[in-house]
Amino acid sequence: MSELLTLEQEFLSAIEAANDLPTLDEVRVSALGKKGKISALMQGLGKLAPEDRKTHGQAINAVKQSVAGAIEERKTRLERDALNIRLQTEREDVTLPVRGAPVNQGRIHPISQVWEEITEIFADLGFAMAEGPHIETDENNFTKLNIPAEHPARQEHDTFYFNEKEDGSRRVLRTHTSPVQIRTMEQEKPPIRIIAPGRVYRCDSDQTHTPMFHQVEGLVIDKETHMGHLKWVLEEFCKAFFEVDDVTMRFRASHFPFTEPSAEVDIGYSKKGDELLIGGDENWLEILGCGMVHPNVLTNVGLDPEVYQGFAFGMGIDRLAMLKYGMPDLRAFFAGDMRWLKHYGFSVLNTPTIAGGL
Repeated sequence: MSELLTLEQEFLSAIEAANDLPTLDEVRVSALGKKGKISALMQGLGKLAPEDRKTHGQAINAVKQSVAGAIEERKTRLERDALNIRLQTEREDVTLPVRGAPVNQGRIHPISQVWEEITEIFADLGFAMAEGPHIETDENNFTKLNIPAEHPARQEHDTFYFNEKEDGSRRVLRTHTSPVQIRTMEQEKPPIRIIAPGRVYRCDSDQTHTPMFHQVEGLVIDKETHMGHLKWVLEEFCKAFFEVDDVTMRFRASHFPFTEPSAEVDIGYSKKGDELLIGGDENWLEILGCGMVHPNVLTNVGLDPEVYQGFAFGMGIDRLAMLKYGMPDLRAFFAGDMRWLKHYGFSVLNTPTIAGGL
């Protein structure tokens, strides 16, 4: 028993002499760790005779509790002393600039900003917004849009298909937001005036293409709409979006299965150094495709092409953002680089309005 008391005093002295937390932890390990002296005594109780085991066990346990209590008490004092030293020596430089609040640091992604700008413009022109699922039927994505079975867009090198079902049909990730137009014409009666912004998916990836991108399409269906209305809508949109008083546009004859006649629209621009200025006709940049809705599409959704007609258009939201705000690489939109977002992003308080400016 005298050896046990000596061991206890040895550890209590070492605990009191410990001047920092690492030293105190070394004492704890040497006493109470798996290979510590007190732990070794506890493990040796099994070798004692039954009549001695209880007496020695109680004595060793008392020493263990005494040492553990002393360690905890000393640890509390050392932590308090360390805190007092920090409070006396550390100072906050109140002259440093205040870090901006989250509302100032946060940024709206350019895609979200341009999406809102486009929505605001077309809302002012009387268009409603329509939405649809990202996973579409082959019929809505291709067939009802008058896209023939042999069309390249139906091939797997251009479209993301899901596994084939038992009936032979396959769902697709929509390649455009045109299926939203199909669903709207099937569910609503003319007159119809909508835009359909959303994500679309195609097997493509380079500086100006990504497998997932954003598109907005417009649709107007009634009994009197003609190509002149289409031109006026697109001209007003471009003037509002690029915030210029006048734009020069040209319509080039093209072919889309779902419109007839069809046209691709170019917008005139000039360059001043590295700056691109919308206006004039020094250079031309393609921005969208459009046309009058094909009679077959109207028939496919249950509308009489002898009574109703209309126009449709589609443009890439990502490319409009690149053009307006000078972003050279589409892939950076989806890279998640905070430096890029801080540079090109918008304030959360910068809400686009026609009256206040986009």
